Amino acid sequence: MTKTETARTPPRRARGEYAKTRKTRKAIMEAAFEVFADGGYRAGSLREIAQRVGMSEAGLLHHFANKSALLEAVLEHRDDKARELVPIESDDGEAVLRGLVRLASYNASIPGVVELFCTLSAEATSPDHPAHAYFLRRYEYTRRNLSNAFASLEAEDRLAPGMTPDRAAVMLIAMMDGLQVQWLLDREVVDMAEALQVLVAGFADIDWEEPEPGSESV
Repeated sequence: MTKTETARTPPRRARGEYAKTRKTRKAIMEAAFEVFADGGYRAGSLREIAQRVGMSEAGLLHHFANKSALLEAVLEHRDDKARELVPIESDDGEAVLRGLVRLASYNASIPGVVELFCTLSAEATSPDHPAHAYFLRRYEYTRRNLSNAFASLEAEDRLAPGMTPDRAAVMLIAMMDGLQVQWLLDREVVDMAEALQVLVAGFADIDWEEPEPGSESV
């Protein structure tokens, strides 16, 4: 073995350890997502999460300093899942809004996570809450991208008279959050996806039919 090969061995091992750590953290987040979705943040214990990934609670705390740190990671993980349904940064405003309706429909299948989000977003208005910074970032990011989506519709003369992109973004977020609360209180009365579609239709002219793959004009 040459000196060059010997020198390169530690970085390869380091990369392997990093990949293993990243895989373990992802497994912990997915387990925490399931636990918090099933019973909420308060009822979900670190011990139960650790058991789901086959490690001790001490081992879990090696990757996440405390339950609050794990909570923020889970919320970010939830946003990753949401971005799979909503092309939030797309220049196609119509596609963004269709995605939000898909997301509302998906959220109806994970009531525990919806409850977790609603509870935490209210609690996190306190500056000393562990999720305060996360929600500040999240709302700013969502407002900015929804405003861009509505701006693209405005450029196509598809925004309702008297509506502005910024105003539409703020109102839509408020409506989505409010629908989630009403749905949690009575799931038989509120259909989040249907109600959201009706509300969005009041803001802009939207074609709700998903385009067939390859059907876009060229």
